[in-house]
Formats: sequence, structure tokens, C-alpha cells
Amino acid sequence: MRLRTVRPLLAVLAIAGLAACTGTPDGTGTSSASPTASPTTSSSASPGTSGSPAPDTETTVPAPSPSAPPAPTAGPGAGNAELAIMVRPSPTEAAVNYTLVCRGGLPTAESKHPRPEAACAALKNNAALLSPAPRSKDVACTEQYGGPQTATVTGIVDDTPVDATFARTNGCEIGAWNAAQDVLGASGGAT
Repeated sequence: MRLRTVRPLLAVLAIAGLAACTGTPDGTGTSSASPTASPTTSSSASPGTSGSPAPDTETTVPAPSPSAPPAPTAGPGAGNAELAIMVRPSPTEAAVNYTLVCRGGLPTAESKHPRPEAACAALKNNAALLSPAPRSKDVACTEQYGGPQTATVTGIVDDTPVDATFARTNGCEIGAWNAAQDVLGASGGAT
């Protein structure tokens, strides 16, 4: 019953909103414009500007739509990365921190990682390794425990920001950990 009342009300509000933003039939401005103002004579126009609208005047040119940076695709990438990696063996143990910097799939001297060559090669072979697609609600994960390890990876891979977390608390998370183990610098596993 409530939806039957709300939908027509929303439609009326949408139409009213569009009507308020629509230009006049002669295309000279908005329907709420003063009837005496013309496009070239505006009270807010600065002297010496012939025919140019004031900076706060509405225009008919739509604003560009915002775009998110493209997500990396699975498959080969450029192999460029600057990452901070934190692996915590257990809640009671201190975290281990690594820095990984790759150029063209090869580690630079700045890298402080146990296996930088393998990590950079993994990122070059699969640019989306640290940016997996969100897991579908239709996917069931095995209820198994792989260990208390957790990891966080932040930084940039091929000009795409990365902020990924890893754990080993079910089959899906163990699979993601195993796929990224070269980058994480730890194989994990129950202790």
C-alpha cells in the first residue's frame, strides 16, 4: 500500500524538479529568469563584457561525469608498484613490515622484501592480484581455518591505488592469500 502512494509522489517530484531546471521556450535562460533580462544585458555582468554571462550564470553544457581510475585487469601489467606490506603472524606477535618497489616487473634497490624478484614478477604477470573483484553473495566458502595470519597491503600498482587485506579464516580467504603469497612474503599456514 505504501509503495503505491510513494511512487506517484516521487514521479511528481521528479517532473517538478525537471520543470524548474528547464530553459525557456526561446532558449534564453532558465524559466525563473527575470522577464526583462536578455542574454546580453544582465545586471550581474561586469562592464566591458559584451554578451558573456556572469560566472554564476547557469549554462546548458553538462558537467563531465566523474570517473574512477580504471581497475586493473587480470593478466599482464606494466609491473610498476610501490607497496607497504604488513604481515601479522598472530594477534599476539609483532607485525613484520616490508617495502616493495618494482619498475617494469623488477625490484629496485628500495625494496625491503624477503623475495622481491618473485613479488614483482607476480604483480607483472597479474596486475589485478591485489585488487580482486568483490566476492559474489552466491559464492560459498569452505569453513576451514588456515591460521591466525593477517596481512595488509597499501600503495599503488600500475597507477591504481591498492588497499587490500588478507586473512586465512575460510577457504575463500585462504585462496586469496595463496594467490598473493609471493607479494605477501609469507606462505602462511597453521602453526
